[in-house]
This record gives sequence, structure tokens and C-alpha cells, in this order.
Amino acid sequence: MPRRRTAPSSSAEERLRTLGQLTGQILERIKLQQARVELAAALQRQCLPTEIPRLPGLQVAGRYAPARDGLDIGGDWYDVFPMSDGSIGFAIGDVQGHDVEAAAYMGQVRTCLRAVAVATTDPAEILGRTNDLLVSMGSDLFVTCLFARFAPATGELTASRAGHIPAVWASCDGQCDVIMADGGLPLGIMPDEKYPSTRRVLTGKGAFVLLTDGVVEGPDYEIEQGLDRVAALVRDSCGADPDALAAEVIKVADLTGHSDDAAVLVLTYDT
Repeated sequence: MPRRRTAPSSSAEERLRTLGQLTGQILERIKLQQARVELAAALQRQCLPTEIPRLPGLQVAGRYAPARDGLDIGGDWYDVFPMSDGSIGFAIGDVQGHDVEAAAYMGQVRTCLRAVAVATTDPAEILGRTNDLLVSMGSDLFVTCLFARFAPATGELTASRAGHIPAVWASCDGQCDVIMADGGLPLGIMPDEKYPSTRRVLTGKGAFVLLTDGVVEGPDYEIEQGLDRVAALVRDSCGADPDALAAEVIKVADLTGHSDDAAVLVLTYDT
């Protein structure tokens, strides 16, 4: 005799309704997170320069690699722009956090740097004034940054660091240096912070590489190992096309086992 189906009990119906509600809430959260990721990615793209200025004897190339976790967007950035005295400003930085707020803050930092650079072209002053502006905004976020200025008339490169990792320099005659000069605190933490500068006259043929810690540090790599690896690449390929060199440097991030995003800015010169 065939069995008759019995209607589900009220408790079973309640469990089904609860399961349906939870499933709906999960789907809504997924849609919200996807929207946040898309917004952060759009903000990230706006913070990368669409056009990089070129000067006689100086070529520039940049690379950005997103975080391996698709939900982590918007921490690292770089910028290149001409300044009022005919020099070129180079900035690279890493905002605390990887979400929409970090991406929006990144846009504020980029705008502040460019605005301050209208009044002064000295990297130390640019970082100091930008820091004070960010502190006055009262955000809980902060950003590490390296700002450099290249003066084509003299070949002098001046750089200041705000809690950021060092740059790497190499010349085609075999010299190489991880520039460990003193810097100040990250931007947005303490008012009236001072940022020391280093100066180097770029002569002959060589390369100057700015990068973020996502390139050189991860679970499988100490930051010193990563910097040594980048220094070896720059030393061996400083005469290469900057796009090719930037592509090789960003690959170091694959060796570190990182989950962070990563950015590289390469300056090659022949003076």
C-alpha cells in the first residue's frame, strides 16, 4: 500500500521559513559586498595616473597588482605629475586597510599631495603640509608615502619618506643601493611631523625604483629578502626599458606568498 505524504509539522515549516530568511540575508550581503568591491576598485583606478609625463633622459613606468583576495581592494597607489617649476613629482603610498574607506582616503591623499605641490616643490615640505591636512580631517586611517622630485635642469632627485619602505637605486656601472635614509611617521598620525630629505644627482645611466611593501614582504619573505631581490633585479636590468623592469619587479610579489596589493614605480635615466 503506498504511503501517504503527511503535511510538515508547524516546527518544520518554521525551520524552512527561517532557512529561507537566512538565505535571503546572505544573498543580500553578498550583493552588498560585491557593490563595495566594485566601488573600491573604481576608486582605485582613479588614483592611478592615466598618463605619465616624459622628459628627455627620463622614462617612467608603473605597475599595480591587486590583492589575491578579491575582497581586498584599494590600499596601494602611485602618482606622477609635473610641478610648477618644471620638475616632476613622484609619489607612491600604502593606505591602512583594504576597503572602500581606504580607497576613498587614498583619493584624498593624492589630491592633498597635488594641491600642496602647487605651493612648494620640496618633498619634505609637501609631506609635512599633507600630513597636517590629513590630521585635521580627523580620520582614523593613515598612509605611508614616499615622495620624490626630479629636477631635469640639474639631474637632482630629492626624496622624503613618511613611514614608507626604502627605494632602490642602481647605475649601469654596477653601483646599487637600498636607500635607508631616515624618514618620519606615516601621514595622518601626528601634526607638525618633520620629514628629512635625501638628495642624489642622477648621472650616467641607471634606475630608481619606488615600491610598496606588498612587493617585498609576505608570509614567505622577510622584507630584507624582498628588497635584496629587487636590488639584484634593478642592478642587473637597470638599462632595460622601464616597462620591462617594472614588470619584473612586480613579479617579486609572487615569491613572497603575499595576499596584499602591490605597486611599483620605475624611473630610468640616461643623462
